Order: sequence, then C-alpha cells, then structure tokens
Amino acid sequence: MKRHIYLEDIPLDEARAAFQAALAAAGLARPLATENVPLAAANGRTTAAAIWARLSSPHYHASAMDGYALRAQDTITASETNPLCLTLATHFDPDTADPGLRPAAAVNTGHPLPAWANTVVMIEHTQLVTDDHGREAIEIRASLPPWTHVRALGEDMVATELVLPANHTLRPVDLGALAGSGHAAVTLYRRPRVAIIPTGSELVTPEDAAHYGLQPGQIIEYNSLVLAAQVANWGGRPTRWPIVPDAFEAIQTAVRAAAQNHDLILLNAGSSAGSEDYTAHVVQSLGTLLVHGVAVRPGHPVILGMIGITDRPSETEDAQSPLPTNHHPSHVPIIGVPGYPVSAALTGEIFVEPLLARWRGQAPHQPLTLAATLTRKVVSHTGDDDLVRVAVGKVGERVLAAPISRGAGVISSLVRADGLVRIPRFSEGADAGTAVTVHLYRSPHDIENTILAIGSHDLTLDLLAQFLAEAGGDTAGRRRLTSANVGSLGGLVTLRRGEAHLAGSHLLDPQTGEYNISYVKQYLPHQAIALVTFVGREQGWIVPPGNPKGLAIWADAARPDIHLVNRQRGAGTRVLLDYEVGKLGITPEQIQGYGREEYTHLAVAAAVASGAADTGLGIRAAARALELDFVPLAHEQYDLVIPRPYFESDLLRPLLDLLHHDGFKTAVAALPGYDVHLMGQVTFLPTA
Repeated sequence: MKRHIYLEDIPLDEARAAFQAALAAAGLARPLATENVPLAAANGRTTAAAIWARLSSPHYHASAMDGYALRAQDTITASETNPLCLTLATHFDPDTADPGLRPAAAVNTGHPLPAWANTVVMIEHTQLVTDDHGREAIEIRASLPPWTHVRALGEDMVATELVLPANHTLRPVDLGALAGSGHAAVTLYRRPRVAIIPTGSELVTPEDAAHYGLQPGQIIEYNSLVLAAQVANWGGRPTRWPIVPDAFEAIQTAVRAAAQNHDLILLNAGSSAGSEDYTAHVVQSLGTLLVHGVAVRPGHPVILGMIGITDRPSETEDAQSPLPTNHHPSHVPIIGVPGYPVSAALTGEIFVEPLLARWRGQAPHQPLTLAATLTRKVVSHTGDDDLVRVAVGKVGERVLAAPISRGAGVISSLVRADGLVRIPRFSEGADAGTAVTVHLYRSPHDIENTILAIGSHDLTLDLLAQFLAEAGGDTAGRRRLTSANVGSLGGLVTLRRGEAHLAGSHLLDPQTGEYNISYVKQYLPHQAIALVTFVGREQGWIVPPGNPKGLAIWADAARPDIHLVNRQRGAGTRVLLDYEVGKLGITPEQIQGYGREEYTHLAVAAAVASGAADTGLGIRAAARALELDFVPLAHEQYDLVIPRPYFESDLLRPLLDLLHHDGFKTAVAALPGYDVHLMGQVTFLPTA
C-alpha cells in the first residue's frame, strides 16, 4: 500500500460544509428514528414530539394542609372577638342537612375535599370544642377565603395541556411532570450508535499496561475511552472496538462490520500521511473520501467520509443489533480521528458533537464565552485556525488567559485548561495583551474563585492545589489554584504586568546569598510585596539509577562525556547553575546540552529517565518520582511573591491559611528533599 498524501488541507468551515452536504444527500442531516421509552430510562434523552397531559394534576380538589375542610361562606363572621363553632360532620348533604349547620371535616395533606367544601383551616388554628347540641366541633377565630390551603383540580396541569415541547432534553423534574400527567413512557429520538475503532500495532490496553507493564515503543490506548465518554455525554451509545493492528485488510474488515449496526464510525489514528496510515485508503475502498486534512491545530489530519453499505436488516434494541429500516440503508458517515490525544478530543468537539446533536433534534453545544486578555505571545501556523488551551483567572478587574502547553499529545493540557482561544488562520498568532474570547470549559463562578499563579515550577504547588480544592466547605467558598510555568524571572515580570495573583520564585542573589529579595526590588520596585516563605528544598544532579557516570560536583557539568538537559532562561534553577559553574570559570559553551531547555523539574527528570540526557539540575522529589538517583549540591529557598492587595484579599485567604495547616505541612515534609520549618513566614517589602 503506497503512502497517501493529503488530498487537500481545507479551512474548517469548508470541511464542515462538505460533510454537511454529504449527510444531507444521504438523508442523514435530520434527527434519527423514534422509539418509545419508559420514563425510568428517559432522563437526558430528547423528545421527538410534543407531549400533552392525559390527566389533570391533581385530578381532584386536594387539601394542602393537615386541618379541616370547611365552606368559606360559613366563616365570614369569625374573628378574635367572635369565635365560630363548626360541627364535625363525617357525612354532610347540603340538600337535607339543617340549614343552620356549619359543617367541618377532618382532612390530611393530599386528601380529597368533600364535595361541599371549598377551603381548609390549618389544624393549629383550631380548637376542639362541643357545639350547642353536644356534638364534636371546632372553634375558629378568623374567616377564610375560598380555596385557602387547597390544591385545586388542574392546579399543576390540566388534561390536554402541553407538558413538554418536541426537541426538549428531559431533566429529572420533567420525568415527574410526565408521570403526573398520566404518561408511563415517552416517544424519543433514538440515541445515535457510534463505533470507536482504535488502530495501531503499538497500542496496548490500559488493563494490559497495568498488569504487564510497558515495553519501549508501546503506547497505552486511551483515546477510545475519551471518545466514548464524549459520545455518552452527548447522548450517543458508544461501542469501543478492540484494538486493530496497522494492516489495511484488518482495518477495512473492522470498519465494514461496524457500519452494519452503527450510525457513525470514529476510526482513531492512521489519518495522517505516514507509511502505516491506512484510514484514507479504507474510506476510499468502502465509500467516498470527502476531506483529508483540515486547517485547524490541533486536529490537522482529520478525515471525513461516507461508507456505502447495503442489505441492512431491521432493528432490535441490543447495542450490537442492526440499525432500523427507517434509517437510511446505504450510507454511514466516518470520521478519521487523529491519534494525538488532544487532537482526538478536539475533533470530537468540532465534528462529532454537532452531528450527534442534530441527530437528537438539538442545536450544537455553544459554550459560555468570556472576554479576556492574553498574558503572553502566541505564535500560530499561518494557514490554520489555532485552538490554544488557556488557564483563566480574574486578577484585579481584568480577566486573563494564560496559554498552557500546546503539544497535540499533551492530554494533561486539556485537563488543566479552563477554556480555548481560537486564533484565526492567517493571523500568525497573537501578541501579549491581545483581547481574546475564551470558550469556557468551566463556569464564570469558577473563574471568579481562581487563584492564578505564574512563575517557577514546584511539585508542592500541585499539592497545595489539591488541599485547596478540599478546603472551603461548600462550593461557594472554594478556591481553585491554577498555575503556569514560566520560570522565576518570568513570574516576576508577570506580576509587574498585573497578570497573576502570585508567583513562585527561588532566585539566588550571588552578592548577598539571599533568595528573591533583590530580584523583587529590581523587577517590582513600585509594588508593595509580601514575600511568603513556602519551602526549602534540595537541588542537585538528577541521574540514572546507580549514578553510572559518577557525577558528584558542580564541575562535572563540563565533563566531555556528560550531556546535560537545562531549565529555560529565567528559571531559578538555571540561575543557580549559571552561578555555580560561573564561579568555577565554566562557560555555557563548555557544557554539552546547555541549550536544551525544559520547563519543569519533572520534564528534566523525564529526559534523564528516557536516556535523552545524562543529567540535569533539579529537585530531589522529581528524581524520586521517576525512580532516579539524586546527587545533592545545594539547599535553596522557594518563596511565594504576592502583591500586598492580593495578600490581604479574601480570595487568597484560604491558600495562606493552608501554609499554617498541620496536615498540609506534614504532607509537604513527607516529600523527599523538602523542609517546611519556615513555611508561612512573611517579609513585607515596601515600594522603592
């Protein structure tokens, strides 16, 4: 099978239009067939037709209180100074009873009123007495208007009244309304059936990876988990296929089988232009290839097509059964989903959700949006729409969007993202300070309660975020901590621009031996700052198990047999390295790998663990996390730099309280290489 290049890299709007046209031509641009569903299984489903009340609710005049049913006209003269006596009458006939009798009948909440009654007095507003003839009676001291404490027939719904319109997504309260109006089942659109077929000879299941471990070159297959969960959330019925190896015939067979009993096929991976990318060939062999390559990143190598199918049998309810006869019998749409996790998830949002919504009689989901300011420059590919993942927080009066990791394989970036910013094609990116629209993954309330930390990376910030999420009691008082790693100097610059609530910093002043103070005075001379001691920590060489090359001292950085991985410019760890090797007269040019940069301690440890580097300067906890060895070289102080207005704000109070929380300090102290005995101490630095 020869390599397949992109047919055409077309704009997103054109790709959508081509797909929509093909769906319309195949009769698949309308809602799916209907089915009758018991109410107990209907929550979250969509009504296929208007639903009218079969019964009135309530279907009789019902007491709304525990008390006594009366005739309102009998109570007109009652007052505090003129109490009235009403005789308890189990059976009362207005036509034959004594005209002077004022009847009352005991009722409980929900009981039907006697035919002669039209109001209810609460039991606590009565007193049991005996009437002039020695009969049981009640005394009241206030008049009652008609229909007091009565649920009149049809108060909720009247028979033939509209209960719910068509194309309405059922909520729990809707189920109660349907049952109360006389329905036991409801006509709904059938849920779309979606086959998710992962392909790749290198893939292993999460279960096998957990049981047998991973070999080099093996990749855990979890895109189908993500896609299936998306489909379920969007009202579909996902079927996860077993992993299919990279072989044209095997993939073709799986697609042909899935097309027999599914409305949509998601064929994951193999959509690019590599030698083992067979998706485009499979689509062409079974139907029509509409689009191969969309001008959007992540998600560039998307494939859209239609599979031609014949001789479908009729439907039964089983998920693996054939589709119904009133479903179009000859076409099934197929989407070739890119293999990179972020691309796969965003392809679901861009192409799958709108299609499933249409099949359920709904409009595509429109996320909430928020106007924000970009905190740093974003460079984009010229010809593509760029979907940038951002962390969002409100700092002062400004809502800020901080770009986070952009790799298409970095699924954690979507976990951390508060939303997406779309950078239009041909714009070449956006500068820091640009006004952008954020399509939110979180609610505006969450954004209002987000603490934005931008600066040096440290593992304990993640622990702090965990404790903070568990603190605060109800959700109204709960805070979120989100962080972006730009290095210590980058964090101070961010504070100077007013784009974060706090920054982590561990910058050593070689002249004084102090941490952070001189840098804060230099970069933030016009701000009053609270410098809060967070942790002390060890820095040293992160090395493979057993320290095979025997690193021991700073001078080892310049050995010709050592390849280093460095931290980015402005990181406190890099400042420390430069200071120590500079004292020894070692220049950057003498250090192999000095120019290779990573943004976190864990990324440095990962480079060493993978064999891409012999060592890197980092913290002991990062080495321990990846089961590496550690050569201690220095102790340093890591502080939180907080402008005074935020230090004194209610927003940061729960975070600052945690620094004096025994449970949190114990958890940090348990991490290797950390010292918490000064945690929470504050030094106030006034403006220059």
